[in-house]
Amino acid sequence: MTDAPRPRLVVERWTDPAAGDILELSGIDIVKLDLKAPAEQGWAALESAHGYQVATRTDVASVADGAQWLAGQALIARCSTLLAVCSAGAGYDVIDVDACTRAGIAVCNNSGPGAEAVAEHALGFMLDLAKKITVSDRVLRSGPLGDRQSLRGSQLLGKTLGVVGLGAIGGRLVELCAPLGMEVLVFDPYLDDETARTRGVRRVSLGELLERSDFVQVTCPLTRETHGLIGRTQFAAMKPTAFFITTARGPVHDEAALFDALVNGRIAGAGLDVFHEEPPRQDNPLLRLDNVVATPHTAGITVEAARDIAVATATQWQTIFEGRMPPRLLNPDVWPRYCDRFHDILGVHPTARAAAAAE
Repeated sequence: MTDAPRPRLVVERWTDPAAGDILELSGIDIVKLDLKAPAEQGWAALESAHGYQVATRTDVASVADGAQWLAGQALIARCSTLLAVCSAGAGYDVIDVDACTRAGIAVCNNSGPGAEAVAEHALGFMLDLAKKITVSDRVLRSGPLGDRQSLRGSQLLGKTLGVVGLGAIGGRLVELCAPLGMEVLVFDPYLDDETARTRGVRRVSLGELLERSDFVQVTCPLTRETHGLIGRTQFAAMKPTAFFITTARGPVHDEAALFDALVNGRIAGAGLDVFHEEPPRQDNPLLRLDNVVATPHTAGITVEAARDIAVATATQWQTIFEGRMPPRLLNPDVWPRYCDRFHDILGVHPTARAAAAAE
């Protein structure tokens, strides 16, 4: 009788060394995926892997042929022993969930640990745009100052906030805005009335949210349902005094339509942490506009979030390789086939524990 193989996890990088510290004594072989090394070296690691902590889209964009390291159909076909793939944060557009499910591979994200950082960033955009902080800074530095009244902003107190997608980030943003006495409208097809009442928000259609909100905050994941969700029709429905803010993923909105809405005064401004192409090109038209405040997908990058995400990531991999159901499983329908594959490959049959799902 041969011993079962040690679980083998391939990771491009951890957000914080805490992850490595946690997994060091867990009996898991950790293999680093070097995106700058020859491709055959990366494939040698992945083709024998049982788990893959998927590289971020921003990281793979920095190297030639980086897209091959995303968890798509081509990678799945080459990695016959792959049991689970996880994204570093809440977003999981780097993973083809349907292809993984067909192959019996569990898909997880890390929603929750980075929510505070992103929600604070989203609130920061609201304050910056309403108070014209970045605009004022640009004017002051370029000089001469001229008439200060041209920099008159507005307050958040009593305004209407529209949140598209009430997940961990959207929910925390609502909590942060509560002291400002804002009315909160939410568009989320998966939100029930009872949860909405508990959160102190009102469920509405996307159309009503756009028409009534002073701030439209997009915090939903990128899926087939949300791809292109905000386009010309939606921007045209917004108030001319409203601000569009997104910390989600670039393809959720139409960049060309957003540019037109901004230059034609159909909306007042935008706060953007995400773009269709990341990092955005220097000649991206949106970056030329004074009524746009932009950051390079850094909303979730804080010292605290990096450590929290690393701890949650490592803990989830421990749970997976201990044969328990991971707490942030995105494709629960895969479970029966996944369990069979796990047993065939690692010699252990996983169990779905209620406690694991509540971690």
